[in-house]
Amino acid sequence: MEILASDFRLTLGSASAIFACGVAKLGHEVTFVAKVGSDYFGEFCRSALREAGVSTRHVSGDEHLKTGVTISLSSRKDRALVTYLGAIAAMGPEHVRRSWLKGHNHLHMTSYFLQTRMQPSFPQIFCDARQLGLSTSFDPNSDPAHIWSDSIREVFAYTDLLFLNETEALQLTRARNARAALKALSKEVPCAVIKLGARGALAVKDGGITSAAAFKVKPTDTTGAGDSFAAGFVSSYLRGRSIPECLSAGNACGALSTLQAGGTAGQPTRQALKRFLGAHRPAEHFS
Repeated sequence: MEILASDFRLTLGSASAIFACGVAKLGHEVTFVAKVGSDYFGEFCRSALREAGVSTRHVSGDEHLKTGVTISLSSRKDRALVTYLGAIAAMGPEHVRRSWLKGHNHLHMTSYFLQTRMQPSFPQIFCDARQLGLSTSFDPNSDPAHIWSDSIREVFAYTDLLFLNETEALQLTRARNARAALKALSKEVPCAVIKLGARGALAVKDGGITSAAAFKVKPTDTTGAGDSFAAGFVSSYLRGRSIPECLSAGNACGALSTLQAGGTAGQPTRQALKRFLGAHRPAEHFS
């Protein structure tokens, strides 16, 4: 069966790259650590990152590998992803040096289940970051095998901010709903955030659950909205904002990112985010 598409676009992907661009646009100095193939897609990714203001000095290329690629089939209501791992799965602990963490104040890592060689080293990298005085955030993304092995909890021990969407949170905790999942996660990390898409977001910190409704927009493409949400949340967190303010910034960044195709084109600058928050109110309130 052949299905015709109305348009297509080649754009920067990966949860970590979308997050990095979002944080950079919000005014932070960002260094990206990754592995790509020595091919057109690898150079495209480096160029897109640099254009967003992200340093790529620690993005290494390998002539024997192909850059990881995802085909994202998006509609206004849903999307499907097909990923070729390539260099993503080949990246290992030898490609991340402890010394590279120095001079930074925060570490964010994603795609735990796709980085198969790197996966066992996640806890040590997070531990190194903590020892060097960095705060940490972790967005593991979905497990394609739907297993959610207990090894992921070794990373939680060094995680300050944990990001999950609702499906991931329920699969991980086996909880009946998002609030129950947050209560379970509050025993494992200082702050856990569950992204609820068009319904907003929930966070738990110091045992207290905070909710924030979404902003009503007409989305063009939801690809990367959760990563843009995390960028907005972390940016506000690093500036000392309260959890409600962090959630509001995250919801705004996620909403704005859906207004344009691709994960980064709609991401706001710090000034644009401030204007949006000043002019808009959430669509509805949680009961």
